[in-house]
Amino acid sequence: MAMPGISANKLELLQIADAVAREKSIDRMIVLQAMEDAIQKAAKSRYGSENDIRCEIDPKTGEAKLSRVLSVVEDVENDSTEISLGDAQARNPNATIGDLIAETLPPLEFGRVAAQNAKQVIVQKVREAERERQYTEYKDRVGEIANGTVKRAEYGNVIVDLGRAEAIIRRDEMIPRENVRLGDRIRAYIYNVERTQRGPQIFLSRARPEFMSKLFAQEVPEIYDGVVQIMSVARDPGSRAKIAVISRDSSIDPVGACVGMRGARVQAVVNELQNEKIDIIQWKEDAAEFIVNALAPAEVTKVVLDEDSNRIEVVVPETQLSLAIGRRGQNVRLASQLTGWDIDILTEEEESERRHKEFTERSQMFMDALDVDEVIAQLLVTEGFATVEEVAYVELDEIAQIEGFDEGTAEEIQSRAREALEKLEAERDARRRELGVEDGVSEIAGVSTAMLVAFGEAEIKTVEDVADCATDDLVGWTERAKEKGAEPVRHKGVLEAFDLSRKEAEDMIMSARVHAGWITAEELEEMKAAEAAKAAEAEAAGTGEVAEADAVGDGQSAPKQDGVGDPAAAAQG
Repeated sequence: MAMPGISANKLELLQIADAVAREKSIDRMIVLQAMEDAIQKAAKSRYGSENDIRCEIDPKTGEAKLSRVLSVVEDVENDSTEISLGDAQARNPNATIGDLIAETLPPLEFGRVAAQNAKQVIVQKVREAERERQYTEYKDRVGEIANGTVKRAEYGNVIVDLGRAEAIIRRDEMIPRENVRLGDRIRAYIYNVERTQRGPQIFLSRARPEFMSKLFAQEVPEIYDGVVQIMSVARDPGSRAKIAVISRDSSIDPVGACVGMRGARVQAVVNELQNEKIDIIQWKEDAAEFIVNALAPAEVTKVVLDEDSNRIEVVVPETQLSLAIGRRGQNVRLASQLTGWDIDILTEEEESERRHKEFTERSQMFMDALDVDEVIAQLLVTEGFATVEEVAYVELDEIAQIEGFDEGTAEEIQSRAREALEKLEAERDARRRELGVEDGVSEIAGVSTAMLVAFGEAEIKTVEDVADCATDDLVGWTERAKEKGAEPVRHKGVLEAFDLSRKEAEDMIMSARVHAGWITAEELEEMKAAEAAKAAEAEAAGTGEVAEADAVGDGQSAPKQDGVGDPAAAAQG
């Protein structure tokens, strides 16, 4: 039924706009705006593109009004877009400089070409609006689980129809050996949404630890309510996973809540993850206890933590060694990812032999360096002294308190330790001079005399030589094996023996570049500030925390490429 005062054509225009808006799930006004732009384009081709022609469609009646807009100016330079003040006041007595005068144009009859062009404009505008709607809708859903239907597979990547958008699961984000068919229902974790030339790209994953966390949150009401909290997750997709949970309510067992009645809850997650075996572990504040739990089902005899290097030695019985390590190191690798500690597995026999060897070597070192008998040397080792430096610079009371020692003995031992260090320093200095290492290298922050000798043996003799190094040159790198199943190749760095971190090596190289005059101290500070800001931004966005998990587990890094990925090398340029 037609409304009074509205033609059929006008009604049809509004109906088309409504239909398109519903189909594409976009605002009706966006479609009308696209139509206005299309009519404007057609009118400009009729009346001339130099004219400022505007179209307005009444959203209630569907009536389209065409008008030419002229700007009121004092001196007219362009007749197509400007009008003099006198002419404007003739039409409107209240007109002033800067006002806009609209001239109504007759309705436009569309030809075939104009109609085709108008269609293209409308289609393009609607497509852009649809893409923006998709991006706006899904960018806020990052971190959620999406349900969709498998639409097609391309080169191992799976395209998923989410209903109102399409998403992609890359091959490396799929569970290994998982077969999906056209039309299958599939669930996945939305980890990124990006704007691209072809519209928003929604990235899904079934292999990330976060996917398993979200599945547990769906299956376990206690997790959804916040009573039970997931602290960390480690996965070997399609094979095995470990999840650490803690309860905020002492009356609720977090592991039991995740397992469910007769294992129903965890079984639902296992089925979704293609029968991936899941170890549910209770999270503990105490690192040692947590790591022991993480290595389950293996039994642990003893643990020794080294908090400075974030490493832990775990001693297990001989019969438990293979269980603790797992198939291809899977159990210990997942435990390392779960806890954030580097884990070394030893048998009781190996640990005993190693400790005996360390005790003997340290005792002999003290005997040689301090010129003391075996009993005194062994007493020092037993009390925890590992180096001559510790003996030389520790508080005198700590040595004097050793059973059988007095203050005089402690002073003598400490004096001998300092003399031994001075002698060693002199020998190292003589050696680096012999190797031709310049004095300026010793002024670089963090460089010791022992490092100077190492530099000399590696033919690094000037400040410029140090400045020209990449981080990998100093700390070494691991190259992945070219053949499948082969062991990775370890390339030693010049300062590998000194247990430098990559950060310390980078700082040393940058300090050398400042000394060499390649960069100024102010530029170095600016670079550090920019890096810190970038790191803080990445942390805030929640990226990179899982990305490094595999690298930590493998203990491998990419092969060195002349400064690629090396902040120190990049700064040189």
